[in-house]
Amino acid sequence: MNKLPLKTRVQILSMLVEGSSMRSISRVTGVSINTVTKLLVDAGEACAAYHDEAVRNVKASKVQCDEIWSFCYAKAKNVTTAKAAPEGAGDVWTWTALDSESKLIVAYEVGDRSADTAIEFMDDLRDRLANRVQLTTDGHKAYLEAVEGAFGADVDYAMLVKLYGEPTGQRGHERKYSPAECTGARKVRIEGDPDPALVSTSHVERQNLTMRMGMRRFTRLTNGFSKKLENHLHMLSLYFVHYNFCRVHKAVRMSPAMAAGVSSTLCDVEWIVSLIDARAPKPGPRGPYQKRTTRP
Repeated sequence: MNKLPLKTRVQILSMLVEGSSMRSISRVTGVSINTVTKLLVDAGEACAAYHDEAVRNVKASKVQCDEIWSFCYAKAKNVTTAKAAPEGAGDVWTWTALDSESKLIVAYEVGDRSADTAIEFMDDLRDRLANRVQLTTDGHKAYLEAVEGAFGADVDYAMLVKLYGEPTGQRGHERKYSPAECTGARKVRIEGDPDPALVSTSHVERQNLTMRMGMRRFTRLTNGFSKKLENHLHMLSLYFVHYNFCRVHKAVRMSPAMAAGVSSTLCDVEWIVSLIDARAPKPGPRGPYQKRTTRP
């Protein structure tokens, strides 16, 4: 089986996590778009399996959660009129849980913004934590039932409810693609005894910006959005493992995985390639063709 050189695979994966589009990677590296896609699928599967196994028993004290919007193939309002829209087309929400101190992405979930997705997300987060934490989310109501079902009373939980409004004197067309202005916020205790001074979602919201900068699929007002939900999931799996294990975070001066005690060394993209190779099927024995014999 033909295999790309290590240098080329490292270059492709590095460009993917730095925000390059798949077709631009194809042009720069001189490989076909199908080859780039195949490597993304292999990397996504390997990274998803590694994250699921390695990010366990995380000793965190403050965890922040948030959701970030994107879409696959077409926005939800356009799916009904889109031609040959695949399964999974429409709005896609990525839920993330960030350890505020180490900056580790402890858990993530991809789906809609419903209560069912929130429950799956919180159940996964609970299974990855080693101790009681102070948890902060935004005011999305789906969190209420999800946190209660996952943690019960074993959490210090508060919501940061932000209030939005239109800025005065700016109601023209230039405001069309700008978000509403945050006019205030309320800290609401939900469970346990959360410290009001630590109720914040600033770190996870900053991580949302890093995601938009690091993945072309999240860039607004372009045609770089995901066309298939499966590839969207694979890119997220690759991004989170690279972010957790291969990038030095300036706030902690090491990788988030090292800061959280999940990893003892700083990894690189060649290490991600090794994860892919470790999952590849072993080649069978090669030799001259032997004719099968029949019983007399």
